Amino acid sequence: MITLANPDMLWLVLLPFVSYYVLPIAAKMYGDALKVPFVGDIIRIKEQSKSRRYFQSVANKVSWLGVFGLALVWCLVTLALSRPQWVGEPLKVRHEGRDIMLVADISTSMNERDFNYQNRYFTRLEAIKSVIAQFVDERTEDRTGLVLFGTRAYQQVPLTYDKQSLKEVLFSVDAGMAGNSTSIGDAIGVALKNLAAEDTELHNKLIILLTDGENNDGSLSFPQAVKLAEQEKVKIYTIGVGSDSQPFWGGLFNIPVKQDLDEEGLKHLAEVTQGRYFRAKDVQSLVKVYDEINKIEAQEHEGRFVQERKDLYYYPAGLAILLFLLMFVLFKRV
Repeated sequence: MITLANPDMLWLVLLPFVSYYVLPIAAKMYGDALKVPFVGDIIRIKEQSKSRRYFQSVANKVSWLGVFGLALVWCLVTLALSRPQWVGEPLKVRHEGRDIMLVADISTSMNERDFNYQNRYFTRLEAIKSVIAQFVDERTEDRTGLVLFGTRAYQQVPLTYDKQSLKEVLFSVDAGMAGNSTSIGDAIGVALKNLAAEDTELHNKLIILLTDGENNDGSLSFPQAVKLAEQEKVKIYTIGVGSDSQPFWGGLFNIPVKQDLDEEGLKHLAEVTQGRYFRAKDVQSLVKVYDEINKIEAQEHEGRFVQERKDLYYYPAGLAILLFLLMFVLFKRV
């Protein structure tokens, strides 16, 4: 389909006619001051000559041809200024995804082997690696980053579409690599800092924080981190992990244990940032948590349309230039 990007420019076609009738007629070269009484006789003598009549006829044809050529050049120039374009069929494109910062606790307590799946027990870190990797794969249109924390918080992977690299870093991590204690406040600060550096809309940014403890280290206290998160207006989903019991005698019995998890703090953090708090006590519940987040933050795969456009103005513009050059050479020879 051919359309015009600047259709209003077509009005310029009338400019020569408007100029002809509006502007005053230019004065003759010599004016009316010089009077030659026998000029009329000379003209009549020349008109009686056959050769004169022939050349006069040719001159009139050339004159009209020139006017027509100039008019055609002007029409082509006007058409070029109106920017004709070829427009393709509308195509659906994928909607812009979100920026998701995954913040995971890798303190030594994540080595606890209390996550049950099909009568087998896994460490908390082993469980979250598999579940996070699956979550990353499902977020096909999102950029994801990874922050790991223990005594200190580190950005291990910046926001990226390279999901394979993120998973490789995640699976290479061991509990205790960042220290034995838990600095949740610093981890939130690092995640917020990296999201703030990205020039994207606020509603497209979110943090998923996973921990099995409470903030007991770091330079940023938990209340300070909560206040900072509220100011930045970045949605935070918090996940508390850890079972209420541990296997005993090779899994024959389970004994209840007390968790150091700060559930009240995590709930408050999620509430003030308009997120949600989740509790995961085993592998299945952890999978359900990330599935629930996936549903809440559903991706819009086909949210807008685009049409391919190709400018065609150079065709009439080029033709106008060639026609003008041809007329210049032709009339110069005539």
